[in-house]
Amino acid sequence: MVSPAGHSAEQAYDRRFLLGNKRNELLALREVQQYGLDSFDDPDYVSIYGYKPHEWHALGVRILGRTAVECTPDQLGSLIGQDVAAVTRAAGAASPMVIDLFAGSGNTLHWIKQHTGARRAIGYELDAAVFELTRKNLSLVSLDVELRHDNYQHGLQMLGSPADDLLILFVAPPWGGALREGLGLDLRRTEPPVTEVIDVTTSIFSNHKLLFAAQVYETVEPGSLAELTARFPWSAIKVYDINAPGLNHGVLLATWGWTVT
Repeated sequence: MVSPAGHSAEQAYDRRFLLGNKRNELLALREVQQYGLDSFDDPDYVSIYGYKPHEWHALGVRILGRTAVECTPDQLGSLIGQDVAAVTRAAGAASPMVIDLFAGSGNTLHWIKQHTGARRAIGYELDAAVFELTRKNLSLVSLDVELRHDNYQHGLQMLGSPADDLLILFVAPPWGGALREGLGLDLRRTEPPVTEVIDVTTSIFSNHKLLFAAQVYETVEPGSLAELTARFPWSAIKVYDINAPGLNHGVLLATWGWTVT
């Protein structure tokens, strides 16, 4: 049996398949749409940069299998951006800068910049293939974000001491084996662990006012969440009711050097 998208109906285009068989392959439009259908009952699920799949594909944008799985689609990215903006306003920041430590497609960076009005948006991407594709994609859709081919540790050190009065840091390292069925997301098992990323970042910017936005899942392993939130004077978690129950993503917002009152 063959589906309208042209693949065997017995082969589900789900997270496991794309991260295995299609991880480093460019996806055809039908494959992007089939992933959306098979995983979220929506062929337009992987909407990025403000475009549905058939729209961004027509513009020349291309993504790898792992990017389809790991990217933050528009609806989720916009919601994260709105909540980050709300906390940014509470900080009274006149000149925020947003940094994505693991940029991937750069879509979340785009939405956070748009909603916060950040002066600059910088994303770090170490993987050469992902960096080159994203660089071309951002150029094709004319987004005002800076993508740098570097790891987040070295990249942050090279920033020196930014004059911005608030640094917004989006933290979404690859989940890899951190997301386990029935157990949820273990923040200690991401690649690298989220706690490690936070510790490195706060050591570099120890005297700055920081706002962290870490992408999470509907279910988070309690111990890993407690270990992370203990580092901050204020934190809050928001899960977005976009997908079917049990398949939703969210964001952990946390402050460093200040608190929300």
